[in-house]
Amino acid sequence: MAQVKIYGRRDVWGGRQREISDLLQSCLVSAWGVPEEKRFHRFLLLDADDFVCPGRSENYLIVEVVCFTGRSDDAKRALIRAIYEKSDLDPEDVEITIIEMPKVNWGIRGVPADELTLSYKVEV
Repeated sequence: MAQVKIYGRRDVWGGRQREISDLLQSCLVSAWGVPEEKRFHRFLLLDADDFVCPGRSENYLIVEVVCFTGRSDDAKRALIRAIYEKSDLDPEDVEITIIEMPKVNWGIRGVPADELTLSYKVEV
């Protein structure tokens, strides 16, 4: 499981959510083997005054990937590299954070996630 939160300026990224979502999902699929249909992305677009980021351009994005623990450091590096390599965004304008939590900390489909049978591997 991976949920993605994307923060950016509304006046820059509004209307471009699908473009960014497609980019991030393709990276999750290629780097971690997340099934294509497992797309859980939330856009938190803010007014310019509500998104303070000195030294960054108006294109600045923050990407947070919240996921089950289990991915190797190499898999996490592969995801980060894929996002930078597949995008045409200035690397100075994209910051990525991977936040891991044990499956037992997630509730999905009425049960703790450690009781679920997943259709894909988390340990990559």
